[in-house]
Amino acid sequence: MTPKAPKESKAQKEATARKKAAARKAPAREVPPQAPAPAAEAAVSPAVDAGDRARLRAGTHHDPHSVLGAHPVPGGVAVRAFRPHARAVTVVAGELRSDLHDDGDGFFSGLLPLAEVPAYRLLVTYDGGVHETEDAYRFLPTLGELDLHLIGEGRHEQLWQALGAHVTTHQGVTGTRFAVWAPNARGVRVSGGFNFWDGTGFPMRSLGATGVWELFVPGIGEGELYKFEITRPDGSRTLRADPLARRTEVPPATSSIVDASHHEWGDAEWLAHRADTPVHEAPFSVYEVHLPSWRPGLSYRQLAEELPAYVRELGFTHVELMPVAEHPFGGSWGYQVTGFYAPTARLGTPDDFKYLVDRLHQAGIGVLMDWVPAHFPRDDWALAEFDGRPLYEHHDPLRAAHPDWGTLEFDFGRREVRNFLVANAVYWCEEFHIDGLRVDAVASMLYLDYSREPGQWKPNEHGGRENLDAVAFLQEMNATVYRRCPGVVTVAEESTAWDGVTRPTHHRGPSGFGGLGFGLKWNMGWMHDSLQYMSHDPVHRRHHHHEMTFSMVYAYSENYVLPISHDEVVHGKRSLVSKMPGDWWQQRANLRAYLGFMWAHPGKQLLFMGQEFAQGAEWSEARGPDWWLLDPAYGAEADHRGVRDLVRDLNAVYRATPALWQRDTDPAGFEWIVGDAADDNVLAFLRHDAEGTPLLAVCHLSPVVRHDYRLGVPEEVPAWVQVLNTDAARYGGGDVIHPDVVKPEPHPWHGRPASIRLTLPPLATVWLRPA
Repeated sequence: MTPKAPKESKAQKEATARKKAAARKAPAREVPPQAPAPAAEAAVSPAVDAGDRARLRAGTHHDPHSVLGAHPVPGGVAVRAFRPHARAVTVVAGELRSDLHDDGDGFFSGLLPLAEVPAYRLLVTYDGGVHETEDAYRFLPTLGELDLHLIGEGRHEQLWQALGAHVTTHQGVTGTRFAVWAPNARGVRVSGGFNFWDGTGFPMRSLGATGVWELFVPGIGEGELYKFEITRPDGSRTLRADPLARRTEVPPATSSIVDASHHEWGDAEWLAHRADTPVHEAPFSVYEVHLPSWRPGLSYRQLAEELPAYVRELGFTHVELMPVAEHPFGGSWGYQVTGFYAPTARLGTPDDFKYLVDRLHQAGIGVLMDWVPAHFPRDDWALAEFDGRPLYEHHDPLRAAHPDWGTLEFDFGRREVRNFLVANAVYWCEEFHIDGLRVDAVASMLYLDYSREPGQWKPNEHGGRENLDAVAFLQEMNATVYRRCPGVVTVAEESTAWDGVTRPTHHRGPSGFGGLGFGLKWNMGWMHDSLQYMSHDPVHRRHHHHEMTFSMVYAYSENYVLPISHDEVVHGKRSLVSKMPGDWWQQRANLRAYLGFMWAHPGKQLLFMGQEFAQGAEWSEARGPDWWLLDPAYGAEADHRGVRDLVRDLNAVYRATPALWQRDTDPAGFEWIVGDAADDNVLAFLRHDAEGTPLLAVCHLSPVVRHDYRLGVPEEVPAWVQVLNTDAARYGGGDVIHPDVVKPEPHPWHGRPASIRLTLPPLATVWLRPA
């Protein structure tokens, strides 16, 4: 029988442990004596085990920080690094230097005989030299419990501050924190220029049930290109742009860019007074602009030197920018968005765009932008099946595929998707000081059967065609924007008779729905009917008179904008002046009369670029407006400049006349004088301001002069004076004007005890006010 070995004393155990440690690759310097390693337990191997190695190499590890970095273990502190392509890795901690053992396949490990994890750095040796860096896997998560709770609830109203890429100082070290929502991913890695687009050594950690993955990368700053390499549920990989990237490469390149803003705003006075007057009770005249083609080739900063001055000269109160969020195909005009949080890089950086908005505000001009939450394109580097399964789009193919545009519709019923979009609306208003969002394609969101045949859609839980998820989303978006951003207005492009588009969300209507909560709605009916009327030859207009008057039947059902937008002057619809019948003189006269009618009609105005100077050609995003028509060397320059001068004067008189805007949503602010003079092609009506002061608008849409045309007027107004006449010679008209004061006669007409006699110019609108 073999005798038992004598029991080792405590001193002998310590000596044995020291010998084992010495057998490993020893550090270059002695360990400081004041930091003895714990000796009560036997040391363990610091190497990454086979299972973790396999998952890290495959990009499927959910918690790389639990394996990599420095961790207390029996016998000391284990340091593990995953540095593919490195030849050697050395740990530096104060005076301590320790070469890690090469475990193969890019893994390095070592055991430091220390009691606590020290502050340390890594020296990584590659074929090209030695790189000193912080270890990304020694840092705690950069997202706190509140961020994760709000993300999980779908209520993080500043989501862009939590997700995406942010240059920051974390635990005393400067770098960039990356975070992305990818709940179906088996693993996510950061790939970029800083790691030669090989994300193998940069796995992110999963932050629990939120589906968020996070990694702080030390030493990475603004300007770095990056994407997320996602391992999908089936094990395949996809390289994706950051959904919350705040800056992108110039298309067709698709990488995201780490960005940090340095713009110092100078619009404090504008913001301080933006909410002084509700938008529906204020002048609101909008110039719609496609920035890339307004002056082709100009950057945001160059546009800032020209656009504010031009818009201010014409007297518009606001500009509306067609979508500026990043989009891969310029021919979509920005309506197929891939970078919802990034201004398009075609024209400059995010700070450059802020500079443009700032300069517009300093010129006294509000900035609206088109916002597209209805759908997104299918590009395989963007949002479509982002983490390998339907995520931003609806899981039901019938609900996901947009039948008209070949795009995908958002899943408005998923709280994280709603959060992504609601926070995006807030983002543009808070970060870029945008004054309003015009929401595109609202009708396509509201109806489950939009552009779908029977069998291609499923009714909602009540058996109806309404998309209840989209309704809830729009209500949440509007309520959140109005609560957080005083003075901001939301505008719906909604082409149906949906009840309560501009009703507050807490007020239920006859349909049982609360209002959608928008501030304004595009009046597509007015646009369609009035343009239809104007396209008729004047000899036939008496048969279509209702097309100009019907809008007053529903004018106060919503808070309206009268839109002559880009959609009306492309794709064979012809430019605004080219829609008009007759010869060149009559076309311009019709256009001028129509603009006078539009500016006097209840509702706000919107006019697309190029139409203010009667451009004859349709708009082209490749060419932009035909500015050469305003060149004094061009023979017909005066014809086009005359129309532009009229637009300038319309805006000037409009802004100075509260009757034209103060009671836009109040039926008491409008009064017909005559709305049924179809045979004469005449419309006449009064607009009243809050004090009751009227403006008389008379539209004569026949190409003849009508002398001594009698109109009933309020008897309390002793005299009228012309303030605008679209037939004035300076606008290119025949100059049939009224220079003298017009006094009423005690001659009853149009149901009124007094009347005036006017000479009506051909194809013209005349405005008169009390003298």
